[in-house]
Amino acid sequence: MGELSTRRLRTDEQGDFFDVFAAAFLDDSLEAAREVCSSTFRAELAHGVFDGDELIGCAGRFDQEITVPGPAQCPLAAVTAVGVKPGHRRRGVLTALMRAQLDALHDGGVPVAALYASEAGIYGRFGYGLASFESHLAVPRGAAFLSTVDVDGRPVREVGRERAVEVVRARYPAVAETRTGWLSRSDGSWEARVLDWPNAHGGHSAPRFAVHPDGYAIYRPKRKWTARGPAHELHVAELVAATPQAYAALWRYLLDVDLVSEVHWRKAALDEPVLGMLANPRAADRRVVDGLWVRLINLDRALMARRYSAPADVVLDVTDRFCPWNQGRWRLRTDAAGSAATVTRTEETGHLSLDVTDLAAAYLGGSTLAGLARSGRVVEHEPGALVTASRAFATDCAPHCQEGF
Repeated sequence: MGELSTRRLRTDEQGDFFDVFAAAFLDDSLEAAREVCSSTFRAELAHGVFDGDELIGCAGRFDQEITVPGPAQCPLAAVTAVGVKPGHRRRGVLTALMRAQLDALHDGGVPVAALYASEAGIYGRFGYGLASFESHLAVPRGAAFLSTVDVDGRPVREVGRERAVEVVRARYPAVAETRTGWLSRSDGSWEARVLDWPNAHGGHSAPRFAVHPDGYAIYRPKRKWTARGPAHELHVAELVAATPQAYAALWRYLLDVDLVSEVHWRKAALDEPVLGMLANPRAADRRVVDGLWVRLINLDRALMARRYSAPADVVLDVTDRFCPWNQGRWRLRTDAAGSAATVTRTEETGHLSLDVTDLAAAYLGGSTLAGLARSGRVVEHEPGALVTASRAFATDCAPHCQEGF
């Protein structure tokens, strides 16, 4: 084994990138993603670690925006395809990738990065905090709603892909700008991730599209026949609604499709409204898993990008071992409405002590600072500061990202 080196990839190394990605995840089906992603993935935004001339580790990203509490739009590095080739692990390859990527993002002034973690114990040491949760939902066909649920009476219709893409492009942006955790869609990469991503192992059919005047649902049927008859499943890829009534209409449509036994959604929000719409609250089977892991790259820019639910004037004593430019005491001061904040370095005594991972966990409102304090992860030095800061960072709705990357 030779000396390791780290650098940005060249455009002509995109094929090598996908080779390492597929090998690292032990998944030959990812080969099918190569063609799907080739038109939107930019190798020059990725970093690689080389053993001599051999690419043995990779970390890519998409440049997008994410809706943060406010709502407000914040530039985001959507980190993806991080992996190390088998036979080259335990040599510091992942650390080298994270070092190169975070340094580059810091130099570029990017406030925030986010990723989905293949293993939950990996990314905390690089400053990523668990910032949102997802629900794996399964709701039986025909599940009744409460009589008080207001279902938009306008029809839901199935349309073809071409028409559906027009609807998505027209409907998605306005809703996404109001939903904390949702991503922008200016580069077209969402089509590969949502519409065209292969399902080699899932046995799902091609995407189908249910359209309402105020929203849409994208889903994939999974055929299943039993001795008692059909028991197909509908697997929701995305559901977007501009009004609660349209949301109810789309769910009612999905729950009433013939030949179906259950509707599944693996990326539902923690507080998904359909859970409160069911007449029988036990009808839905739900499993909660981790969602987005967030990294505050330039802490001051990140904290000033979002809005706050209550006024605050607190000094945060932050530790950040991997990105030392964030380490130290920062004064977060909002206006009376919490709509604008300033974040400056200070020599004042810290009111709260916490690690950057804990600040990242609270950034989207997915965890509260008070809850983290009960876990021993946030320490209060100034009485009342914890309640003040926790209320300021809290949000009305759980953050949620319904697309993978």
